[in-house]
Amino acid sequence: MAAGAPRVFVSHLSGVPVFDPNGDQVGRVRDLVAMLRVGGRPPRILGLVVEVVSRRRIFLPMTRVTGVESGQVITTGVVNMRRFEQRPTERLVLGEFLDRRVLLVESGEEVTVLDVAIQQLPARRDWEIDKYFVRKGRGGALRRKGETLTVEWSAVSGFSLEEHGQGAESLVATFERLRPADVANALHHLSPKRRVEVAAALDDDRLADVLEELPEDDQVEIIGKLKEERAADVLEAMDPDDAADLLSELPEEDKERLLALMRPDDAADVRRLLSYEERTAGGLMTTEPIVLRPDATVADALARVRQSDLSPALAAQVYVCRSPDETPTGKYLGTVHFQRLLRDPPFTLVSSIVDSDLVPLSPDTPLPTVTSYLAAYNMVSVPVVDESGSLLGAVTVDDVLDHLLPDDWRETDLHHGEEGIGDGGR
Repeated sequence: MAAGAPRVFVSHLSGVPVFDPNGDQVGRVRDLVAMLRVGGRPPRILGLVVEVVSRRRIFLPMTRVTGVESGQVITTGVVNMRRFEQRPTERLVLGEFLDRRVLLVESGEEVTVLDVAIQQLPARRDWEIDKYFVRKGRGGALRRKGETLTVEWSAVSGFSLEEHGQGAESLVATFERLRPADVANALHHLSPKRRVEVAAALDDDRLADVLEELPEDDQVEIIGKLKEERAADVLEAMDPDDAADLLSELPEEDKERLLALMRPDDAADVRRLLSYEERTAGGLMTTEPIVLRPDATVADALARVRQSDLSPALAAQVYVCRSPDETPTGKYLGTVHFQRLLRDPPFTLVSSIVDSDLVPLSPDTPLPTVTSYLAAYNMVSVPVVDESGSLLGAVTVDDVLDHLLPDDWRETDLHHGEEGIGDGGR
C-alpha cells in the first residue's frame, strides 16, 4: 500500500449517508461486501450495502464510489435500485467479520475482531481489508477487559481461502489474478455445471468482462442460467456493443424481457445497436466513446483518458461534439488524438486542436470498408456519424478483429499454440 492511500475503519462507515455527485442523498451505508481470496491475499471489498429511502437495501459497487470522506460516501450517480442479495462467495464485513473469534498467526492466541480497516489501492478504485482492530482474551460483548491492538490483515487467520479448494468460491478467488480473456478460457474448459456455478459467483463487472471474451454459445448458456434480474445487471455492465451481440443470439421474447429489465438509458443504447446490421459500422460500434464539448481543455481530456475502465483503443482519442455530449450527440466537430493532447498545454481548448480532416463513417458502412479505413489511416478507433452530423459511437480495432477472425479463434491456446504465439506473450 502506498503511503497516504485512504484508510477507513468500517465502524465509521456504518450509517453514513451516500450522496450522488449533485449532492442528493441516495441512502445510508448498512454494510460492506467482501470476497475472500487465495494465496494469503487480503479480502477485497466488492461494494457497499446501501439502504435507500424506501428501506430497500441495494448493492453499490466500489467501482462506482468516487469518494469516502469524513461522514459521507460519494458515488458516480449510477445506482442500481434492485434489492441486494448476498451471493455464496460474498461476506458481510459488519455482519460476519466483527465480533468473530480468530487466531493471531504468530502466537496462536484467540482474539475478537472489534473493527476492520479498509484501504484503497494506489491509482485504482479497488479497496482491500488492510488491518484488524482486535481484543485479546475470551468473553462476549459484556467483557471489555483485555488488551486491544491493531494488527495487519496477515497477522490474523481465518480470512483467506486455500488454493487447493475445489468449490466455486475458491475458483473465483483464483481467477481474480487472471485477465478476463484467461478467465474466459478457463471457464470454457470447465464442465457446463461448474461453468455456470463459477460464473454465477463472479461479481457483475467481472462477469461482464469475462462474458465479452467467451464464445457465443458459452455466453448464451451462462446468461440463460442466471436469474433474469441478475442477467440484466450483467448486461448493463457489459459494453453496449457486446451486450447487443449477446442479446441478438437469444430468442426474441427472452431478448425483449431482458431489455425491459435493464435501466432505460442502457437499454436504449443496446436497442439502437440492435437496429443495425451486424457487420456494419453501426453494428460494430460502441456507444460510449470519450465525448467532450468544444470548451473542454486538454486537462479535461487527459483526465477522461486516464480512466482505468477504458480500453486502450477507446482511450487513444477523444471526440469533440456540440451539446448534448451523450451519443447521439450534437454536431460532430472532429477528433483529438492522445499524442496531440500530450503536446499541448493543459489549458488549451480541445476545439483549437481538433482534427477535422478525416471523414467519419456512416453507420451502414460495411465491415471491409471499416477495416480498410483503420488500416489506411493507422487508426485504432474511428467515429461513426449519422446523416445529421451527430456522433453515434466509435468502432475500435479490437471489435473489428473479433469479426475478422474465425468463429473458433478463442479455442486457440494463446500461450502454447503452434502458430508461433509462445511464452514470450506472457
